[in-house]
Amino acid sequence: MAFHDALQVAAAIAARAPSSHNCQPWGVGWATDAATRRTAAALLAAGEPGGRAAVSPGGGSAGTAAGAPDGRLGGTPDGTPDGTPDGSGRVPSRRSEYLVLALDRARELTALPAHATEMLLSCGSHGEILARALAAQGWRADGVRLLGPGATGGAPPFGGDRWPRAWEPLCLLRLSPAPAPPGDLAALRETVGARHTNRGPYRPEAIDPGVLARLASSAAESALLRAQQAPGAPVAVRHLVGAPERAALAELVARHGGRDFAHRAAWRETHAYIRRDEAEAARAGDGFTLGQLFGELSPPRRLGMRAALAPATMRLLRHAGYDRFLARQLAAAVRRSPAAVALCFDGSDGSDGSDGSERPGNPSGPGDFGGFGGRTPDAGSVLRAGAALAGYWLAATRAGLVLHPVSVLLQHEDVRDACERRLALPGRALFLSRLGYAVTAFPSSHRRSPSHALRRV
Repeated sequence: MAFHDALQVAAAIAARAPSSHNCQPWGVGWATDAATRRTAAALLAAGEPGGRAAVSPGGGSAGTAAGAPDGRLGGTPDGTPDGTPDGSGRVPSRRSEYLVLALDRARELTALPAHATEMLLSCGSHGEILARALAAQGWRADGVRLLGPGATGGAPPFGGDRWPRAWEPLCLLRLSPAPAPPGDLAALRETVGARHTNRGPYRPEAIDPGVLARLASSAAESALLRAQQAPGAPVAVRHLVGAPERAALAELVARHGGRDFAHRAAWRETHAYIRRDEAEAARAGDGFTLGQLFGELSPPRRLGMRAALAPATMRLLRHAGYDRFLARQLAAAVRRSPAAVALCFDGSDGSDGSDGSERPGNPSGPGDFGGFGGRTPDAGSVLRAGAALAGYWLAATRAGLVLHPVSVLLQHEDVRDACERRLALPGRALFLSRLGYAVTAFPSSHRRSPSHALRRV
């Protein structure tokens, strides 16, 4: 399949990747004009062992690619010499192609410092599903490089007005033609479509240990970063299945879960993503409805919940302990779930953080998907963790399981530390969730058109 078509199919599938508040903070640039492709190749070569390729000032993006005026997909690629347009005007080229995975700063959550990590996890999950969908169509990632500070010698990685100002490049992927097993694309589309957060009750039956073992191994299978297995912070999967562990987790939620509602800025940001009804959610293409948060609600209860969750009301009800009441409700759901899962970094790499990698989004060096200094992972490690999370969640969906993230325990450092100590987690926790078999189906959330996150560059 021509890459243009494969990318559109893959983008439609990857649009359903998980993201905090369903904010979808990702973007993908496709290098199509000759100058931009040379820049991409040079950046990738410079990041490979022994690479010495230089990147010219200005990012090498002179010229414009054919397509929509704003760079969105449409029309034809540029028709560089290694491909000849067919009857449709597209280039059925068998050359390698280059994609840039980006964080869309205009769509990120910012109320809490921990949201920086959540946004990178979301982008990593999106990139993983995108790479899997392309591989299922005969385009496999065989080169990956993190685009950190210094990767282009201080010049913008891609010049010109086709690169959105709000997009921060995260990593560069090279994709080359490769055989695709039949049926992979249909299976992936079905699994991704079935994957969504289920906040309802779970059946009490235990999950077979063999299933849990397969889920743990699935987190290590990453299509996004398979091409560059750099040493660094691996992602460990810890399942909490024993009654004492689940009780301890429920106690932590009951004690600290109210912070989600009591923190004014964080709750105001969360509330901005709660849509009035399905019609508004469909128009926005993001966020969630009350039904996706609480399940089916009667009209009177829906009105009552809408009023109670408004930021102004929440500030008043907080003095009456409403935030603690909601935390106890979540704790009860955790306690009744047959399992929980934590994805953690193994932080025993010995780094002292002196390389400047202590803040997510500030990689320790260009092309480095390695470890992290101190307690906070670098951007490359978080992207890798996002890819692992996507692999885990898809494997859980195939096994008939559902997840409900309990993010509040990881969004405040003191609570995170207490959680890691109380649950004896193997390293810094980056994802924590209920896990089980759903009693009732929850509706999936709406998504923006894939074209909003795709640009020719």
